[in-house]
Amino acid sequence: MQKKILALHDLSGFGRSSLVPIIAVLSAGGHQCVPLPTAVFSTHTAIPGWVTTDLTGAMQGTIDQYDKLGLRFEAIYAGFLGSADQIDCVGEAAKRLKTTDGITLIDPVMGDNGKVYDTYTPEMCTRMRELCAIADIITPNTTEAAILLDRDPNSKPGSADEAWEWLRALRAHYGAEVVLTGLDFAPGRVGSGCLSASGGALSLHRRIDRYYPGTGDLFASAMLSAMLNDVTLEDACELAGEYVKDCIAYTMAQQTDPMHGVQFEKVLPRLIDGTYQRELRDRPLRQE
Repeated sequence: MQKKILALHDLSGFGRSSLVPIIAVLSAGGHQCVPLPTAVFSTHTAIPGWVTTDLTGAMQGTIDQYDKLGLRFEAIYAGFLGSADQIDCVGEAAKRLKTTDGITLIDPVMGDNGKVYDTYTPEMCTRMRELCAIADIITPNTTEAAILLDRDPNSKPGSADEAWEWLRALRAHYGAEVVLTGLDFAPGRVGSGCLSASGGALSLHRRIDRYYPGTGDLFASAMLSAMLNDVTLEDACELAGEYVKDCIAYTMAQQTDPMHGVQFEKVLPRLIDGTYQRELRDRPLRQE
């Protein structure tokens, strides 16, 4: 049966972030993505002059309707959340709408590049920690991982050994499978590490020195899509990292404004035709 994902994220109209790439990537994987927007933005917030409409008031009613309809989802996937009430709604959705063996994936969007986002107060960071404690998988970047571990947000792993220490600490504290993104301790390489009860891997890819918004959404949705297609966590992270790298490389060659996001649309066929699955068979991972 086709798997359904309830995606609780903001919807940014222009800029290729949040629900726009998430819906596309999950659909390319053969899944049904059911968006539950937390807010609508004209553009992502790195583009000046954005306007927004908060949708918190509609979230609880939507969850109630889906529950009454008997809808159940193989994954509950949450990202940017703008208030404590929205965090409560994610917890409610995971409790009431997830299948018995489903996945709650929390992407704890709280900061990046060593800085906490202006919208995240200490109270919101505390509430996000509570939400991560009920997750099956968490996907923080290094800034968010530091916040989750009560460390300096500007700190990050400086070696493979330190990356493993961070992964173990997150797994011990939150009890979830952990995917730590933004690892850049190796010259010219960037990628992720993952850890579950069965083991883990570090997966580094060629670094392309250009920043684009929305790549974290691309990574997490590609990873989740692969896992719902019975790919292991380690291979799903490797696949997602390669996809994001290819999207960045393609977009950089087009010389478009980085704030317009990556042209993931042109690379979607590789997710559909099995390109990355074939490559996985020949690409060694660093296992723990």
